[in-house]
Amino acid sequence: MSTDRYTSPLSERYASKDMQYIFSQDMKFKTWRKLWIALAEAEHELGLNITQEQIDELKEHQDDINYEVAKEREKLVRHDVMSHVYAYGTQCPKAKGIIHLGATSCYVGDNTDVIIMTEALKLVKKKLVNIINELSKFAMEYKGLPTLAFTHFQPAQPTTVGKRAALWLMELKMDLEDVDYVLCNMKLLGCKGTTGTQASFKELFDGDTEKIQQVDKLIAKKMGFKETFPVSGQTYSRKLDTRVVNVLAGIAASAHKFSNDIRLLQHLKEVEEPFEKNQIGSSAMAYKRNPMRSERIASLARFVMVDAMNPAITSATQWFERTLDDSANKRLSVPEAFLAIDGILDLYLNVVDGLVVYPKVIEKRLMSELPFMATENIMMDAVKAGGDRQELHEKIRTLSMQAGKNVKEEGLDNNLLELIAADPAFNMTLEELQKTMDPKKYTGRSEEQVEEFIHDVIKPILEENKDLLGLTAEINV
Repeated sequence: MSTDRYTSPLSERYASKDMQYIFSQDMKFKTWRKLWIALAEAEHELGLNITQEQIDELKEHQDDINYEVAKEREKLVRHDVMSHVYAYGTQCPKAKGIIHLGATSCYVGDNTDVIIMTEALKLVKKKLVNIINELSKFAMEYKGLPTLAFTHFQPAQPTTVGKRAALWLMELKMDLEDVDYVLCNMKLLGCKGTTGTQASFKELFDGDTEKIQQVDKLIAKKMGFKETFPVSGQTYSRKLDTRVVNVLAGIAASAHKFSNDIRLLQHLKEVEEPFEKNQIGSSAMAYKRNPMRSERIASLARFVMVDAMNPAITSATQWFERTLDDSANKRLSVPEAFLAIDGILDLYLNVVDGLVVYPKVIEKRLMSELPFMATENIMMDAVKAGGDRQELHEKIRTLSMQAGKNVKEEGLDNNLLELIAADPAFNMTLEELQKTMDPKKYTGRSEEQVEEFIHDVIKPILEENKDLLGLTAEINV
């Protein structure tokens, strides 16, 4: 760790080694060499004067990049692509003259960006699937545990702990659909030339349109893609970066929502994120157990959501066939969005894997509010016993206000049931009223909804992606 210069917290604290490698210089330049090999092979197969011996020489030095030679050359020519073409050529003297034939800098630059984003999205998908798996287990475990639900963070009709988890799960399912859609539609730039017209290939292939059309198809296939952009300027449309980072921002929003709920639940002492044996919650207040992982999710999520503006503005401000005001922004906004979302997903998986539920606290809070929510059932029972519905409605409204005042102003327990039992209009004993206080009577179809959702929606997703399961999350701090 360097202590005498700035280092990104995304690398030092948050992002995994796997995601960091995807955006590393080594990954970038090795991909450049793979693209040069793919181009040479395509040109060879289409009849240009490129030999198999030259291609074999390129392959021999595909991974042993002579970085120092490239670095020294770049000091002289001030061009990263041509510096690496030169460095590759010093290792491959037979192939030196055909490296990068007919291509522009964007051939390696833009195609590599697409390949890197694709690999990064695959890692994001893997982590999403594992979170969905763990969260589905949590939802099923607590599918029937009644808990007080909130609208406007005010007590509302009860739900279950598992049903609430299913709400988090539903948003992740939507995010996974978006990731899959974008992955299925990732296209390489191909080799389009300086303004996207393929003029250099028209020259190389003496105007043979059929061969020119084959170049992109062969490159795409060799690099593991189905297709290339059918039309482009010098670069692929920066709309692609917007699409990719918007998906990451969507995941960030889902994670933020989850983290907010956990923070509120931890305040209520109903559910807590994992807290390790030697973890310190506060330097001043030794008793504190702060939801710091959920807070970190929220913090990083805000960064990703705001960062989504960068590719959108960049896409909107490109001039004609290309300008270079995208480059510096892309180098920051796209990798950092992925590194941050990677940290978020590791935290999310870590939190879900260790959530602690306190049923007694949940029950106590629910029971303190349940009498208010049971008033409609109580009123119906009293009507069945011969009471007047309108008269009973007014009485139960008045008694509810009185009980609420006792709780809020006097700090007393909720005594609504006692007040109802004391009113002869209801003709019900306290014991009879207490029998109506089974929380499961008021959670509707929560338990069944969880079971149906997990069985019908989530299990098929997990089965389809079973090869991605088995991930555990490590967080640095």
